[in-house]
Amino acid sequence: MLKDIELIKTICVKDFEHFLDHRSFIDAKVDPFFGRNLLLLKGQEWKDMRSTLSPAFTSSKMRLMVPFMVEVGDIMIKSLKEKIQSSEDGYIDIDCRDLTTRYANDVIASCAFGFKVDSHTNRNNEFYDMGKVTANFDSTQMLRLIFMSTCPTVSKILKISLFNASVIDFFRGLVLNTVNERVAKQIVRPDMIHLLMEAKKGKLTHEEQTEAEADVGFATVEESSVGRKIVRRVWTDDDLVAQALIFFFAGFDTVSTAMMFALHELALNPDVQNRLLDEIKQHEVRNGGTLDYNSIQNMNYLDMVVSEVLRKWPPAIGLDRQCLMDYNLGRPNKDATEDFIIRKGQTVSVPVWAIHRDPAFYPDPDRFDPERFSKENKHLIKPFTYMPFGLGPRNCIGSRFALCEVKVLLYQVVRRYAAGPVREDLCA
Repeated sequence: MLKDIELIKTICVKDFEHFLDHRSFIDAKVDPFFGRNLLLLKGQEWKDMRSTLSPAFTSSKMRLMVPFMVEVGDIMIKSLKEKIQSSEDGYIDIDCRDLTTRYANDVIASCAFGFKVDSHTNRNNEFYDMGKVTANFDSTQMLRLIFMSTCPTVSKILKISLFNASVIDFFRGLVLNTVNERVAKQIVRPDMIHLLMEAKKGKLTHEEQTEAEADVGFATVEESSVGRKIVRRVWTDDDLVAQALIFFFAGFDTVSTAMMFALHELALNPDVQNRLLDEIKQHEVRNGGTLDYNSIQNMNYLDMVVSEVLRKWPPAIGLDRQCLMDYNLGRPNKDATEDFIIRKGQTVSVPVWAIHRDPAFYPDPDRFDPERFSKENKHLIKPFTYMPFGLGPRNCIGSRFALCEVKVLLYQVVRRYAAGPVREDLCA
């Protein structure tokens, strides 16, 4: 486990080629739909897939997806309003985990697969139920996971898969049927299925971005030279399904968890909630109620709040990298007589949670303080001590999408409702 920031920088960025892969215990031949996604691919195949997919997650592509997120949020707000109006007391208790998971589910359904799902009203729809199975492991899946991680060779021989055949068949059918229908009917919708179709054919290319389009907040990670290379590899249908599945897997759980903690912190910090509401009201006046990609870019306090949520509650508590060739760290201290060698096949980890809550980097780390990320203070954050979306070329490819999704939800909820006792001036 690495705790020295300069060493973390060296391993994750400077000598990245020595630590290219994640540790993986899922055999791609046994479980191609999970084993061949971007997260678990290795070596040159990972580089090629990263280069193929990275143009799908640029600012220009995210700009086209924000209206889908807003539409999903409007449906959620309508559902909440109806429940409040039908309540006897004029307010309702909300399970934020349930609320944000259903919102994330419906965003994925729209932005990735191109169809509408209202999980707030139709609470047991098939898409949501399959999402819960995929993201929230039951005891059987946990046992499979433990067995696959401890006995990978035996798991491969026995052809043990992380997911049941019903889950795999559902997503495979969903993706391929959507693709076939779009090809047959010449349907073009600027969502992830369309971008994956273009990527499979090698037609996605990086576009030049202005400085204003480069990010949607402090937490945005930039694509490295690895992801900007031109790749002509032809991908199979299984590869296409695998990328759609990991998009669902990552978006369903990690993003919904970030949104849940954001609502939690706003409830505990009414001063932050009220200041955020003031910024939203000012934006409403300036832009006539329009919420789009430009809105998300230009709301500074919203970005400060989300950045602090991701600092205090990072989506992943740690990062891992697998050593591909013996790596010499040198002598660990002045009294050592031998160099310390990380051997090929060993795994190093970066304790994200611990670093984000280290008082040496973030004074009073358990306090929720968006001011850490103000224009006056954010330059004080030491590089490589803030990593909610990972570090180096293997960082999270979907940081822009995730940030847009979190910000759209917070905007729409805070604009209309208050956490805690109902106040007339904060409620629609």
